[in-house]
Amino acid sequence: MRAVYAKTIDPDDPLTGLVVGDRPEPAAPDGWTRIAVKAASLNHHDLWTLRGVGIKEDQLPMILGCDAAGIDESTGAEVVVHAVINAPGWRGDETLDPGRSLLSEKHQGSLAEYVIVPEHNVVAKPAELSFAESACLSTAWLTAYRMLFVNSELRPGQTVLVQGSTGGVASAAISMARAAGLRVYATARTEAKQAKALELGAHEAFASGARLPERVDAVIETIGEATWAHSAKSLKPGGRIVISGATSGPNPPADLARIFFLQLQVVGSTMGTKAELTDLISFLRATGLRPHIDRVLPLESAAEGLTAMAAGDLVGKIVLEV
Repeated sequence: MRAVYAKTIDPDDPLTGLVVGDRPEPAAPDGWTRIAVKAASLNHHDLWTLRGVGIKEDQLPMILGCDAAGIDESTGAEVVVHAVINAPGWRGDETLDPGRSLLSEKHQGSLAEYVIVPEHNVVAKPAELSFAESACLSTAWLTAYRMLFVNSELRPGQTVLVQGSTGGVASAAISMARAAGLRVYATARTEAKQAKALELGAHEAFASGARLPERVDAVIETIGEATWAHSAKSLKPGGRIVISGATSGPNPPADLARIFFLQLQVVGSTMGTKAELTDLISFLRATGLRPHIDRVLPLESAAEGLTAMAAGDLVGKIVLEV
């Protein structure tokens, strides 16, 4: 089968290890099912894999990809794949399992004609969404959903700052926060991206690091080092930073005095549960929201999509169709 995979690891030039080529078709063991992939979206996780983060050389070649929408061959149903793979026997919140992994870490990923997942890891594809739109849900959109509606403790009418507004998680957070009745501020490095943030639903958009009109109740943070100080300074006393990534670096200045004196909270957030994925789909149905897709490419053009994502040259999600 055709697949996009990491053949080698290079921390400095990750795309040198990228291959689009043939890999063996997977067979589903007991308790697993095989999905004929129709669409899969790209995530920064794919670039981290190519850099060797969370994976070792002896696990290569590794097919990339966390997200997928396609046909469950065991039932014939159209499905969305939930990307969190739990240890056998785990019960409860899938994101808290210390033995969990994402597709393309311990198990081959979704950027291929077929992917196998545990039977538990599929939900019905919403008929209202295309395969391309559905392929955006289980990583970026689910991560944003959990950050906003599970971990931020925000209520309609409160204020939220979304840092780095045009990436997959950030763009989803802007759209969902606006639909949920929050006042949404966003930051971006260029005026063009600030304009896109307004199109996505932000009430106001600002240059990175700019002073906001008011302090906010929560910050949605995925960037890390480059925006951390601004995130902390933008919060009201008792406010909360919800962080799910650090694309600019993992070692921000701590600013501990501000955190304890203003009683700020820092909350980590990773992915989301299968139940939350189902709730996300219901939210999209109720609001009419759809994932913003920057571009749809054939599987063979994975390098083009990953290059654009690495450069920040996108608004929303990049999808590969199979």
